[in-house]
Amino acid sequence: QVQLVESGGGLVQAGGSLRLSCAASGRTFNSYASGWFRQAPGKEREFVAAISWNGGRTLYADSVKGRFTAVRDNNKNTVYLQMNSLKPEDTAVYCCAAHRAFSTVVAGGGDYWGQGTQVTVSS
Repeated sequence: QVQLVESGGGLVQAGGSLRLSCAASGRTFNSYASGWFRQAPGKEREFVAAISWNGGRTLYADSVKGRFTAVRDNNKNTVYLQMNSLKPEDTAVYCCAAHRAFSTVVAGGGDYWGQGTQVTVSS
């Protein structure tokens, strides 16, 4: 069993930065790929980024490529999403997910999901 808890969201001006954290419980977390997703009001949840179990592989949505970076520290059972050059359209609830298969995370699947953290970018 893996439990995920996100933190680090908040209000930031356009052009600013935030770092989200996804802390996991469970000793097997370092064998799971992880993903970040976001959902804005009135919109469907969308894929943001994925990172493999050892951090060796990452994939990003085109809308965040070059601005967001996913990293992980398996010693701390934590996955991070560094968000730079934030735009108002990045405003959403961001949540993390975990699954053993990287491809499943990319496709929007996850065995485990966090509850999310709000990111608001003002113009």
